[in-house]
Amino acid sequence: MAEISAALVKELRDKTGAGMMDCKKALAEAGGDMEAAVDWLRKKGLAAAAKKSGRVAAEGLVGVAADGTIGACVEVNAETDFVARNETFQGFVTKVTDIALKTGGDVEALKTQAFPGTGRTVAEELTHMVATIGENMNLRRSARLTVSDGVVASYMHSALAPGLGKIGVLVALESTGDKAKLAELGRQIAMHVAAARPEALDIADVDASALERERNVLAEQARASGKPEDIIQKMVEGRIRKYYEEVVLLEQVFVVDGETKIRKVVENAAKTVGAPVKLTAFVRYALGEGIEKETTDFAAEVASMAR
Repeated sequence: MAEISAALVKELRDKTGAGMMDCKKALAEAGGDMEAAVDWLRKKGLAAAAKKSGRVAAEGLVGVAADGTIGACVEVNAETDFVARNETFQGFVTKVTDIALKTGGDVEALKTQAFPGTGRTVAEELTHMVATIGENMNLRRSARLTVSDGVVASYMHSALAPGLGKIGVLVALESTGDKAKLAELGRQIAMHVAAARPEALDIADVDASALERERNVLAEQARASGKPEDIIQKMVEGRIRKYYEEVVLLEQVFVVDGETKIRKVVENAAKTVGAPVKLTAFVRYALGEGIEKETTDFAAEVASMAR
């Protein structure tokens, strides 16, 4: 029997998109012959994944899970919303979220983790599912939040199944106070995050380039009024404060009462929880955000085919 080297396995994997263990088995079955191994994978339906990898995957599911002081959030994309309702796909996202909860939030590291009961890694199991279900899929991103003492709360907006949906949120609260009351506060803030879509936790966390761009736009708008430069600068600073209220979580007005800033909500919670509370981090994943979706003009497509 021919020796199956790691380089040979990698070459077959690059060529077909199939999982590492499947490639190793294919090469063993083919006696080390590359083309025969490709044919073996194709017959098993395991090489189909490579052909599908170029298609846009912007649907799928976001998964969230929290356990005391730890929470995890992942996004797994597919091509159609139909797949999001597939029980096999849902089970995969749930298990991947649980693995992220246990092992960490780095998405590349997550892909290398063992997928329970299969002998495959997370990435290999995803490739296997692509071949089985017939759609391009992608483990796009993952995150994990932890606190030393406190609670990481989770919220899933319009959940399709427990912990699965299209908008998932994690909120990390540090406090030595009552954990049940802290968890309730965390859930309310997580619901706020889902609705208000903050981009940064605090003013210091706002992206410097985005802030500079906003400042330049506001300055040009103010100059159009013909006012003196010193007045323009005051106008810009006033509008920057308004910008912070739109994008910074701690500066936003709490959607639950419509009047209190989140910063004050957290500060006031000390009385209820029984100890000072600090909001240390949040994660908000909305399915498919930032992915450029393909738009098809069906009439133009038919006309083109007719020509």
